[in-house]
Amino acid sequence: MVDHTFHQLTMQLEAGEVAIKLRPDLAPGHVARIAELANEGFYDGVLFHRVIDGFMAQGGDPTGTGGGGSEKPDLKAEFSKEPHVRGICSMARSSDPNSANSQFFICFDEARFLDRKYTIWGEVISGMEHVDALPKGEPPRKPGKIVSMRAA
Repeated sequence: MVDHTFHQLTMQLEAGEVAIKLRPDLAPGHVARIAELANEGFYDGVLFHRVIDGFMAQGGDPTGTGGGGSEKPDLKAEFSKEPHVRGICSMARSSDPNSANSQFFICFDEARFLDRKYTIWGEVISGMEHVDALPKGEPPRKPGKIVSMRAA
């Protein structure tokens, strides 16, 4: 029997390909949004505008400023008990827990203070070295970008 519940996202960075296992078991609404935006080409060419060494890389804002998002409505939080550790993909948001839209971050290291406060939607299963290679800064002088991103 074929398991049709496994979903994966392929994110092509300038340094190489990153495979992300999607976690609809944790956040079905957020996984659906990320997959929808990815398959619409929304993330293609979008910069990582905030990359903090030892913490996380944040992208998903088409303006590249950290203040933008998609034109779709914001999402209701889907917080879980899953820990924010290296390779975890989680949604960025404002101070309103129900304000996640298109921006996300990938943890470089353990960030347990984010647990149950941000929605985890995936985890890097290969290519984390390419995330590690993103230029650092807030914003980086020459930001890294998502060449393409697709869900399958």
